[in-house]
Amino acid sequence: MADIVKKATRESYGEALAELSEVYPDLIVLDADLAAATKTGIFKKACPERFYDCGIAEANMMGIAAGLAATGKKVFASSFAMFAAGRAFEQVRNSIGYPHLNVKIGATHAGISVGEDGATHQCNEDIALMRTIPGMVVINPADHVEAKAAVKAALEYEGPVYLRFGRLAVPVFNDESTYKFEMGKGVQLKDGSDVTIIATGLMVNEAMGAAEKLSSEGISARVINIHTIKPIDREIITKAAKETGVIVTAEEHSVIGGLGSAVAEVVTETAPVPVIKVGVNDVFGHSGPAVDLLKEFGLSADNIAAKAKEAVKLK
Repeated sequence: MADIVKKATRESYGEALAELSEVYPDLIVLDADLAAATKTGIFKKACPERFYDCGIAEANMMGIAAGLAATGKKVFASSFAMFAAGRAFEQVRNSIGYPHLNVKIGATHAGISVGEDGATHQCNEDIALMRTIPGMVVINPADHVEAKAAVKAALEYEGPVYLRFGRLAVPVFNDESTYKFEMGKGVQLKDGSDVTIIATGLMVNEAMGAAEKLSSEGISARVINIHTIKPIDREIITKAAKETGVIVTAEEHSVIGGLGSAVAEVVTETAPVPVIKVGVNDVFGHSGPAVDLLKEFGLSADNIAAKAKEAVKLK
């Protein structure tokens, strides 16, 4: 059996930007003194004349991005999620969201899996923040293939987009030759009749692992990948709720305001069923190896499977 290929989606982001630079001469990339970490340095090497380091001034970078977009340029502004969504929230809201400018925010190092950087850098609130901004698209890709496709889709979309990428290398499970990214459309990875697991980002692979564990215990779990959290695929969620009767959501984000909240909002309106959320439970993270932290905070296939078994009992 071939070894599982792993790659961090932040690397996919940098590679995608460099590849797209050949097709889009009006593509400009901004960074805030973190090009080596966000991997925008790959674009910088390919197109140094279209790369601008704005220094440790994320709020100012968003204003620069807005100004460039207003002149017709296609702009990506990059930093860690904690800074792009947190520190620069006002500028993202007022300078990019309010005028609905064509700026793409490439936010890397999101979630608990930032690891040793600790609580101050482990942004588990960014999806909640960004999806409250009117007109902001929020995308959280699950693997290398999906991340590269998401960057291209964001570039081709007219309007603001928040793209969430991770530091940790994660399994590549999509086939680049057959994968098709559709903004706003969920992807059913596995059919099932007893429970639906809806996941996003690196938790999608864990959800598939959970489904395998559940299958060995006679529980049929449907698995859905929601890469676009806003606009969310209401149709696929409603169908799953009606057909399986219970939902478990899984995300590397706070259980408040993220994927779980978005799914629950849909379900309560269209097909009320129990929704159990797997995520960070209203606590701050702490420093430690990323893989260990994911297990500690319950962001694992084992915990998803356990929550799914609890959910089935609620039917």
